[in-house]
Amino acid sequence: MTVNGWFQILLFFALVLVVTKPLGIFMARVFTGERTFLDPVLRPIEKIIYRVTLVDEDHEMRWPEYAVCMLLFTAVSMLVLYFIQRLQYFLPFNPQKLAGVNPPHLAFNTAASFSTNTNWQAYSGETTMSYFTQMAGLAYHNFVSAAMGIALAIALIRGIARRQMETIGNLWVDLVRACLWVLLPFCIVGSLFLVSQGVIQNLKPYDTVKLLEPQRVPHLGPDGQPVNGPDGKPVMDTMTTQTIAQGPLASQEIIKEFGTNGGGFFNGNSAHPFENPTPLTDLFEMFSIFALGAGLTYTLGRMTGVPRHGWAVLGAMSILFFTGVTVAYWAEARGNPPIKGVDQRASTIQSGGNMEGKEVRYGIANSALWVTVTTDTSCGAVNSMHDSYTPIGGLVPLANIMLSEVVFGGVGSGLYGMIVYVVLAVFIAGLMVGRTPEYLGKKIEAYDVKMAMLTTLIFPLIILALAGVSAVKSYGTSSIANPGPHGLSEILYAYSEGAANNGSAFGGLSANTLWYNSTLGFDMLFGRFFMAIPVLALAGNLARKKYVPPSLGTFPVTTPLFTLLLISVIVIVGALTFFPALTLGPILEHLLMLAGKTF
Repeated sequence: MTVNGWFQILLFFALVLVVTKPLGIFMARVFTGERTFLDPVLRPIEKIIYRVTLVDEDHEMRWPEYAVCMLLFTAVSMLVLYFIQRLQYFLPFNPQKLAGVNPPHLAFNTAASFSTNTNWQAYSGETTMSYFTQMAGLAYHNFVSAAMGIALAIALIRGIARRQMETIGNLWVDLVRACLWVLLPFCIVGSLFLVSQGVIQNLKPYDTVKLLEPQRVPHLGPDGQPVNGPDGKPVMDTMTTQTIAQGPLASQEIIKEFGTNGGGFFNGNSAHPFENPTPLTDLFEMFSIFALGAGLTYTLGRMTGVPRHGWAVLGAMSILFFTGVTVAYWAEARGNPPIKGVDQRASTIQSGGNMEGKEVRYGIANSALWVTVTTDTSCGAVNSMHDSYTPIGGLVPLANIMLSEVVFGGVGSGLYGMIVYVVLAVFIAGLMVGRTPEYLGKKIEAYDVKMAMLTTLIFPLIILALAGVSAVKSYGTSSIANPGPHGLSEILYAYSEGAANNGSAFGGLSANTLWYNSTLGFDMLFGRFFMAIPVLALAGNLARKKYVPPSLGTFPVTTPLFTLLLISVIVIVGALTFFPALTLGPILEHLLMLAGKTF
C-alpha cells in the first residue's frame, strides 16, 4: 500500500462526490417534470416517441400496473434478443460471418443476462457476437435495463414522497426520460472522450497479421477456456498469424460502465487495451460506474424534501466502500505468503504485491479499486482477473455482492435495495424505543416490513439453494477448475453475481454448460424481478399513507447515528445469511494458504 495508491483512490472518490449533488438535482428535475437545459432538444423527441407508441404521458399507474408493464416489456425485449442471437448469421453488420449463437441455452442465458442488467458472459464476445448483435441487441439492452432500474428507484422515491395517493408514476414515461435525459447525453459525450483516448469505434472486418515468429498457445474451447487432452495436459496450437478484433467498442463501453452493466465487447473486458487503454480511461470508467448511484442518493433527499437523509444514505454507502477497498488493497499489496525469499512489499518504485492476473498499466491500487467499485455496483466489468486474487482479496468482491450490492449498487437497483434496508433499520429502531416506527413521515407497518423482508430473503434463498446443488452434483462440480474451497468460492460467486445482477466472475468456472446456462439464467431473472415486485408493492403502500409529523419519539434518519444503524443492519443481515458459506470458501482457503496449501 502506497501514498500514491491512496491518492488515486481518494481522487476517484472526490470526483464522485463533486457530481453527486448536481447530478442528483438534475435527475430530480427530470423525473418530477421540471424544465431542464436539455428540454428544447429532447422534449420534441419525447413527444414523438409517445405518439408513435400510443403512450399517454399523463396516465398514472398503480403499483400492480407498473409491475406488469415492467415484466411484459422485459419479456418481449428478452425474446427479441434471443432471436437476434440465433439468427445473427442472416442479419447485417456481420463481416466475420459469425454463426448464430449456439447452443440455445447459451442464447437464453445471454438474453436473460442483458435483459436484467447483469451482463454475465459465458462466451467470448469477439468470436461469438456480430456487430449487429452487439449494437442492436446487447447495447440496446444496456440502455433499457439501466433505465428500468432508474425507473423502479424513482417509483419507490415517489411512494415515499407522496401522501394518500394510489399511483406511483408511469413506467413508460420514466423509462423514456431515463434514456433520453440521463443516459444518452452522458454516453454520447463519454464515448467521444473514450475514442479520443484510443478506444476503438468502427465497423471494419477483423485484421489478420503475420507474427514475426510462431508461438505455441493453449487451444481454447467454445467457452474461451483452455482445453486439456486425454493425458490431462493442455492442448497446444501453433500460431503463425494473429487476428486483431475490432468493432463498435466505444459506444458500448460507455453505457456498460455508466449503466452499471459490465458486459465487455472482448473476452478480456476492461483489461483489454482496446476497451480500456490508459490509466485516464480507467479512472473515467470507474467514475462513470459510481456517478449515477451516488447521484440518486441526492435525488432521494431532494424528491422527499429531506436532503440530509440522502447524505446519510450516501454516508453509509461510502463507509462500506472504503472498508472494502482498504481490505482488498491490503490483501493484494502484501502478496502471497507461500512465496518465500521474494520481497513482495509494494513500494513507491515498484508495485510489488500479488500481480497475478493484473494489468501492469493499472497496478495493485487501481485493480483493488476497480474490483471494489464494480462489485459495490452491479457492474460486472473487470480490469483484472478475480480468480487470481488472494483469498481475502477475492472475499471482498464476493462479500460486496452478498450485501445485495446496496453500496451504490446497480443504477437504481442499488438505491431501492438500500431503501429496503432503511425500512428495516427504522423498524428495528422503533422496536428498541417501543413505538410504531416512522420513515420520513410514514408509519412503517406490518405490510411494509413483510415486503422488505421478502426482498431480503429471496436473494440468499436463490443463491444458496442453487450453489448447494451445484457443489454436490457432478453436473455442477465438473465445471470447477480448482478443487477444494476455491472451487466452492467459484460456484458461490457465480450464483451471487447472477442473483445480484452483477455479471463478473471468478473466471475458473466453465459455465457454458446446460446446467449453468439454464440455472444462472433463472438466477438472474429471479434476482431482478422477484426482488423488484415487492419493492413496487412497498412503494404503492407507502404512497397511500398519511403524513405523520415527527415527534420526540421519532427516530431521525438524517444523523450519523442513523448511518451507523443502517450499516449495522446491512452487515448483520449479510453475515447471518452468508457467513457459514464464506467460512467454507475464501476464509478456509486463506487459512490453508497460511499453512502452505494452495488451490
